Amino acid sequence: MNDTVAKNPQLAPKVGFASLGCPKALTDSELILTQLSAEGYQTSKTFEGADLVIVNTCGFIDDAVKESLDTISEALSENGKVIVTGCLGAKTGEDGDNLVRSLHPSVLAVTGPHATNEVMDAVHKYLPKPHDPFTDLVPPQGIKLTPRHYAYLKISEGCNHRCTFCIIPSMRGDLVSRPIGEVLNEAKRLFDSGVKELLVVSQDTSAYGVDTKYVMGFHEGRPIKTRMLDLVRALGELAQPYGAWVRLHYVYPYPHVDEIIPLMAEGLCLPYLDVPLQHSHPDVLKRMKRPASGEKNLDRIQAWRAVCPELIIRSTFIAGFPGETEAEFAHLLDFVKEANIDRAGCFAYSPVDGAVANQLDNPIPQALREERQARFMAVAEGVAQARQAQRVGQVVQVLVDKAVALGKKGGEGRSYAEAPEIDGVVRLLPVEKSSKTYKTGDFVKATIVEANGHDLIASVN
Repeated sequence: MNDTVAKNPQLAPKVGFASLGCPKALTDSELILTQLSAEGYQTSKTFEGADLVIVNTCGFIDDAVKESLDTISEALSENGKVIVTGCLGAKTGEDGDNLVRSLHPSVLAVTGPHATNEVMDAVHKYLPKPHDPFTDLVPPQGIKLTPRHYAYLKISEGCNHRCTFCIIPSMRGDLVSRPIGEVLNEAKRLFDSGVKELLVVSQDTSAYGVDTKYVMGFHEGRPIKTRMLDLVRALGELAQPYGAWVRLHYVYPYPHVDEIIPLMAEGLCLPYLDVPLQHSHPDVLKRMKRPASGEKNLDRIQAWRAVCPELIIRSTFIAGFPGETEAEFAHLLDFVKEANIDRAGCFAYSPVDGAVANQLDNPIPQALREERQARFMAVAEGVAQARQAQRVGQVVQVLVDKAVALGKKGGEGRSYAEAPEIDGVVRLLPVEKSSKTYKTGDFVKATIVEANGHDLIASVN
């Protein structure tokens, strides 16, 4: 290691970093940041003053593409030396050339998603590393972009579906499940580091292990199959001694998900499912090439709630998909009400370059797509508020995300029903006794006293 850098760490090369997009992209950013730190680079959220900048992009929908391109422009303007990675880096323009390269030819390098080695190769080319890596330069859990008390755990990469509105498989490839022993070892390191909530993410969490034919793996000498049920049970058992939560995201409603619900009822993982349903009408789902029909989804959700009544369901939907009739849209509105979707988001269909859906018959005019999105959200908000009102009076465990004066001036957190960043929060009233004070990352018991839109108001017990 260079002695000058060792004695003056402020002289170590500095890399500016911007991470855009979904939690799956965030975990890619964490891998890159961990490697940068291990090799002795400083990292920064700002561009000015950095020796070069890495921008991890999103390229799924038009708004995300615009945000990524704007960030690249900003980095080039403020710094000039920019490496681009992520989903947008894998996209091509109408002429078949790399989209980022064609719009920003001065970028130093462009890679696709989950490309830590390629990104580091580019960094080494333009900003040589200050010394050989030593594992004691980074914590065992790596560098995280989330607060200390929660973390995302990516269990697989890519997707085997070919939904007609989506181009993710063309950017991230087919499903590749991580070895189950590796996933569980990472989870254990995260719990050891103080993580109180583990958020399991992938493109399709339900498909974990399909690509490996559910091969037998090992964790701490114990055989365990590479499949969703075994993974969730093992994560729950790992979390229990720490009193930590396990939350599942991106769960397709396959029949085998039924096996997970009893684990929720037993407390091995949170009774919360993030299920990207997208629509309810069988004909629309067929045009989307989704893996299930609306009728089965409604029956399945009702069966889940029979086993675990406290189950919270979050989902996303698309309004105005090509060919969607008024009757099909009305079917979707009825579904949201009958299924009692606790948290629903809705996108007006947006054509994505390269998506098969762009070629479908009977495209819906933009104004009608947006009008249907607004109608959907009005119905979904009514359902959500009714569900929220039913929670008033409940005593819940809250994971504290913010404590003002140790709670003496109130705080903010989440119960099992709220995932970070995407759902509402539980606003904690000021504590009246010093014995009830708390800090960020603590669990507290609280009574819900009021529902306020997407948020809840609660008093600490």
